[in-house]
Amino acid sequence: MIDNKAKETKSAKAETTDVDTMINGLVSKAQKALEIMDSFDQEKVDHITHQMVMAGQDKHMDLAIMAYEETGRGVAEDKAIKNMYATEEIWHSIRDHKTVGVIKDDKERQLITVAEPLGVLAGITPVTNPTSTTLFKSIISMKTRNPIIFSFHPQALKSSIAAAKIVRDAAIAAGAPEGCIQWIEEPSIEATNKLINNPGVASTLATGGPGMVKAAYSTGKPALGVGPGNGPVYIEKTANILRAVNDLVLSKTFDNGMICATENSAVIDTDIYAEVKKQLVKNGVFFVEKKDQAKLAEAMFNPKTCAVKGPIAGKSAKVIAKLAGIKVPDNTKVLAAEITGVGPKYPLSAEKLSPVISIYKSKNHEEGFKICDELLHFGGMGHTAGIQTLDDDLALKFGEQMKAARVLVNTPGGFGGLGNLYNEMTPSLTLGTGSWGANSISHNVTDYDLLNIKTIAKRRNNMQWIKLPRVYFEKTSVRYLMDMPGIKKVFIVTSPEMVEFGYVDKVLDELKRRPDGVEYSLFSSVEPDPTTDTVEKGVRQMNAFKPDTIIALGGGSPLDAAKNMWLFYEDPKTSFFGAKQKFLDIRKRAYRFNKPKKAQMIAIPTTSGTGSEVTPFAVITDSKTHVKYPLADYALTPDVAIVDPQFVETVPKGNIAASGLDTLCHGIESFVSTMASDYTRPLSLQAIKLVFDNLADSYNGNMHAKEEMHNAATLAGMAFANAFLGITHSVAHKLGGEFGLTHGIAIAITMPHVIRYNAKLPEKIAAWPKYEYFRANKDYAEIARYVGIQGKNDDELIEGLVQKIIKLAHEVGVTLSLKAWGVDKAKFDAAVDRLSVLAYEDQCTTANPKEPLIADLKQIMIDDYEGTNVEK
Repeated sequence: MIDNKAKETKSAKAETTDVDTMINGLVSKAQKALEIMDSFDQEKVDHITHQMVMAGQDKHMDLAIMAYEETGRGVAEDKAIKNMYATEEIWHSIRDHKTVGVIKDDKERQLITVAEPLGVLAGITPVTNPTSTTLFKSIISMKTRNPIIFSFHPQALKSSIAAAKIVRDAAIAAGAPEGCIQWIEEPSIEATNKLINNPGVASTLATGGPGMVKAAYSTGKPALGVGPGNGPVYIEKTANILRAVNDLVLSKTFDNGMICATENSAVIDTDIYAEVKKQLVKNGVFFVEKKDQAKLAEAMFNPKTCAVKGPIAGKSAKVIAKLAGIKVPDNTKVLAAEITGVGPKYPLSAEKLSPVISIYKSKNHEEGFKICDELLHFGGMGHTAGIQTLDDDLALKFGEQMKAARVLVNTPGGFGGLGNLYNEMTPSLTLGTGSWGANSISHNVTDYDLLNIKTIAKRRNNMQWIKLPRVYFEKTSVRYLMDMPGIKKVFIVTSPEMVEFGYVDKVLDELKRRPDGVEYSLFSSVEPDPTTDTVEKGVRQMNAFKPDTIIALGGGSPLDAAKNMWLFYEDPKTSFFGAKQKFLDIRKRAYRFNKPKKAQMIAIPTTSGTGSEVTPFAVITDSKTHVKYPLADYALTPDVAIVDPQFVETVPKGNIAASGLDTLCHGIESFVSTMASDYTRPLSLQAIKLVFDNLADSYNGNMHAKEEMHNAATLAGMAFANAFLGITHSVAHKLGGEFGLTHGIAIAITMPHVIRYNAKLPEKIAAWPKYEYFRANKDYAEIARYVGIQGKNDDELIEGLVQKIIKLAHEVGVTLSLKAWGVDKAKFDAAVDRLSVLAYEDQCTTANPKEPLIADLKQIMIDDYEGTNVEK
């Protein structure tokens, strides 16, 4: 006994070794073929593949007869058509596909796409479609330079090998290496498992039973497998009955129903049920009596698994009826069973792979859809469903509701599912079922699925832009309101001071000169640093008035408030939560603003600082959190800016100082921004120079200097509207919101520290394609030279710029520390960590010339508090 057991163990080991040796040999030969084919160009690949197609087509009938005689399944003539399909139709579809080397060169986007083979493939083929599947997989594998090793179904071994030999010999004769197409001579489950798990096999093309497909997906390598099909067809009351019946009988009888996309059940509306049944009977469909349905089910299905028994697949209706002991007429083509349920208790509702169909009656669309859905959930998830209808809307609704990767409209399921015969779907003999059917794909497999795609991506600069409103300037340019088209109902957004100073009257005087007159509504309660509550009040008033024109009159606060009101007036569904979100690229932002359609916007600035009249930005303070958010979108850019210096003649000194230093920062930050360009830098430089030349004089009452500062603010706005800003604004937004500081003062305090910080080599490099290398130090030095600062090197020029800014701030009465402006030290210390995080999250941070760390921003704020190295 012991000796016998030892002999059996030794024999088993020898057999295992032999299988391993055999598989390793096949894979080694395939790897050599892969290496050789790596040098093939597209022309050679196409020539080889075409010769394979022609050889397979030439022997399509011989192979069909062999498959039929060997398996005893299906119809030889139909198998011949399948072989023609696997060669002619597939080649027609893929012949012009680029599958070698560079397959696409997009010069505009600087992207080159390169195709490479997956590697050695394992091919598993079914007993139902043995020769056609072998031809198909061989052809798409060669088209993509992938050697393939087949594991054929034992019951279709001879015919499958014959098909493989035909295309292999044709390929080798045309120049392919010997290992391009191979197969396991003596297939077994063990051999197949060793093949698909071999490290030298890159992927598996699996067509077969659920167990083998699952095994292919369990290898830890990519696999292309298919799921079972239990597809229903819904014959709806508007269907062309004759066509629907013809399609159904054609599909069920073609190769005796072995195509997995073939209809397994028909759901028929009550309104047409009798006529459809009549036509089915007329076309050779035999309706099995209820008393015989149990016999039919017993003959066809395994009672435990509800799977069709092996001998049934591909048998004729008459043979199956005989096996079940049911007498049928000689002209019977299809067996039909009228049943009412779906699931294990109704085995005839399962996949049949034969000319047998279950029939259901539906009272209406809802019930028809429900039955079809239940059938898909009983072994057909993700595969195929069909509908016969003349109602296109219903067909679409059906398609949307069915969990099927192929939804066929007015089409025989078997032919329609394969594709390219009755529709424009990709032709294939491997049909994916998606995640519904536990597949990796949900489409018809083609050559493109057998490629590794490489993308060679060349560096390119993001397309940039200059977007500006129409700008009217010079004194009394407000008169444009008299002639501007499209003004009938005007909503004026402003502050109480603008009413008090008579500026609202100046605007109304011009509007009243219009020949047709205007209606207007005044919202004059905008506070400094407007809040979301103020915006909501304005929007309510706006909605009641329904203006066609919005005029924002005032400094940054009324202009920003008006922009926000405009935004929410145009689209009440606008989300402040979405609008405040940060973005890396304004064109790609996750939250989109709708373009204004109800009203145009005119911005008339009465201070010289924010530039809001020409920018896509609006700062708003959250009433609940008191955090300032800079909203940004081109939908917020006014249509018209009127830069009329008469509105700044009486601005208080404090306002002139704060807004002027803000303008200076706009010019400097937009110049050193990662998004600065040849179009924005001249605007930035001119604005900077105008501020240095005119702010002190403007502060001291010089009217010409005030006009120049007004122009400087708009020029700087035009620059940063397109180049954006940096972390001076990020920090100032948070400090101003937290401690009630005027924005321009917070900017002035922060600016020297940020310039010194940005001018040093970064720890974190800013990312923007156009910003090819760190150059903030060079940019600051260029600004310094432009405004007349002398220095032996960049460091001296940069520090000279900082000192010039400090000097100018002092000249206009601004002390550069938070402490000097009454910020409580304890409150500052308690808030600084939180504020530094918020500053990092601020929208302005993204265009800073170097990526700041939160710790860096915190240190800048700490220096702001004391005025470190700024205030002596």
